[in-house]
Amino acid sequence: LRRLDLLTAEEASWAQEASSLPKQVRAVVDVLAGKGSYASQSLQTFIETTNSQLYLHITVYEPMVQKHLESLLRHYGNGLETGPLQRLTNLLLVEGLTDIQQKEHDILQIEVTKGLPNVSKSIPLEKLFLPLSKVSIPPRISVTVGVAGIGKSTLVKLFVDTWVKGEINRDIIFVLPLTFRELNNYEKLSAERLICSVFPHITEPNCILSGAARTLLILDGLDEFKTPLDFSNTVVCIDPKKEIQVDNLITNIVRGNLLQEASIWITSRPTAASQIPGGLVDRMTEIRGFGAAEMKHFLDQMFLDNRDLSGRVLHHIRANRSLQVMCTIPGFCQISGSSIGYYLNNSTDQSREGTAVPRTLSEIYSYYFKMALSSSWLEKPRETLRIEQAVNNSKKIVGSLGRLAFYGLLKKKYVFYEQDMKSYGIDLSLLQSSLCSRLLLKEEVQSFTAYYFSHLTIQEFLAALYYYMAAKRAIFDLFTESGMSWPKLGFLNHFKSAVQRSLQAEDRHLDIFVRFLCGLLSPQVNKLLSGWLLMKDEHNSFRSQAISFLQGCLNTNYVISSRTVNTMHCLYEIQHTEIAKTVEEAMKNESLAGMLTPMNCSALAYLLQVSDVCMEETNLSNCLTYNICKSLLSQLLFCHNLRLDNNQFKDNVMELLGSVLSVKDCQIQKLR
Repeated sequence: LRRLDLLTAEEASWAQEASSLPKQVRAVVDVLAGKGSYASQSLQTFIETTNSQLYLHITVYEPMVQKHLESLLRHYGNGLETGPLQRLTNLLLVEGLTDIQQKEHDILQIEVTKGLPNVSKSIPLEKLFLPLSKVSIPPRISVTVGVAGIGKSTLVKLFVDTWVKGEINRDIIFVLPLTFRELNNYEKLSAERLICSVFPHITEPNCILSGAARTLLILDGLDEFKTPLDFSNTVVCIDPKKEIQVDNLITNIVRGNLLQEASIWITSRPTAASQIPGGLVDRMTEIRGFGAAEMKHFLDQMFLDNRDLSGRVLHHIRANRSLQVMCTIPGFCQISGSSIGYYLNNSTDQSREGTAVPRTLSEIYSYYFKMALSSSWLEKPRETLRIEQAVNNSKKIVGSLGRLAFYGLLKKKYVFYEQDMKSYGIDLSLLQSSLCSRLLLKEEVQSFTAYYFSHLTIQEFLAALYYYMAAKRAIFDLFTESGMSWPKLGFLNHFKSAVQRSLQAEDRHLDIFVRFLCGLLSPQVNKLLSGWLLMKDEHNSFRSQAISFLQGCLNTNYVISSRTVNTMHCLYEIQHTEIAKTVEEAMKNESLAGMLTPMNCSALAYLLQVSDVCMEETNLSNCLTYNICKSLLSQLLFCHNLRLDNNQFKDNVMELLGSVLSVKDCQIQKLR
């Protein structure tokens, strides 16, 4: 065209450079439109005969990109509110996972770190897939971690919604958001079919497979994937058309054997993210929880019509340090806020004398279930269904869902499908009730329906309810689903079995389940749920023996670990706080010297996490020996301001403290 004098030299140079970029192709055509029909015909002939790639961009790729944008807009453009999501626009930039993130339950991670990750760097969402400096390259594998309920899926929706509107990462031609829930429905897939089956409007996937169009593949929710990823035994596959096991497909994509040119973004809970070798991850980020202002805004949105109630709920949360730390997580804040709001709304001054505002985990979830059960009753016409029938229906639903929750928890399964529901005898029609809608979420994607509990802790509480009720009549070990085991009679034997299995579990996934199980033996929870799910005062037969057993788990030696601390949490849930109160009082009076027995050391380790006495300063002056100091090391890591003076320490203790200060998890800022 330049040779025919239909373009100036400057126009020809610009058109040649721009025509290699799909989004600029239309601009090239626009320049030529003013040059007459002869120019357009000449351009078409030239493209068809000499530049098949450009011809494909104009005739195939551009319409395909447009259809993809329209599809994502329909799915993700439902008006995400920007206010509560501001914290998601800045992620914490982290250097790999800490030991606690790799080994501990989500709740323990929050409790130990006080909800404050030890990170100073952050990265804006719009720069998540850009180089950090002029001399670096964009990350190929990015992993974003966050505990259950912190907003990982919401972050993905926010990113896709913002990208579709053209506000960020305009250099990315295709963003392909997938969930591991979707992938659970396939046994085998090829890279090509992975794209075409989920995005049927992408009729020519070669531009993605070959890297011709810059692509971001999002894999959301690794913790919900049914198969563990095994990177050490990956069967190498470089053929994008070859169908292989889905877990093998994922490992080949992450290793770069498939979709080599695509950027990959994986979201996950921290423990599941540890499956991916650190050497394969180019960038790791973490979602932060609520700050004080964000928590207030969140609760104001929850109680939009009653700001007074919102303020009272916030006051109760701030009055309980442990609860305030937990409420930095949106999912937990929603459950706690609902429970406390329900308590404040439904208790008269007289009834409050008999019940206290919920403080323990078990009390919060008991109120939440009571609220769900109440609303389930209210929607039944009284003349057609008596309250007793409503109670029985609710018990049946909770029993069925509880069994699903318990055996799902044992298998580390958090997403369920219609086949799972049928195998556990759950009537799908009952899932439409308001009770189920508060406990179980439903997601319909293409040819399948997925069900998952509204929060991990809801599954754990339901599992504990099922185990508690079943243990009273079971004659075999409930942890063996088939029922084939040595006879195990009596509630206490089943209770001991659950605690022992929790203590032995390497990945700590039963810790909160056992806390809830202990909480169901507390007088307050029995009072809340008696007549609904529990029998009045039935806990009295087992409570004292359960407490003795838990104390026996503590009084062994001076080895203090997260297991020890969780046992102390169990005693708190069962409302046996005497040991902790004695040690806390001694801390206040600076009279700990000589009283740190193994059991009191366990209480001290627990108090380092939860006590207001340790909030400003942790004072352990004049009370530690080498052995006690060594046993408490794993807990001292997270004390911001630590006083250890007048302990007559020798060089061996100083070496221990030196090793602590160099650990990645260490949050000590001031040491005396």
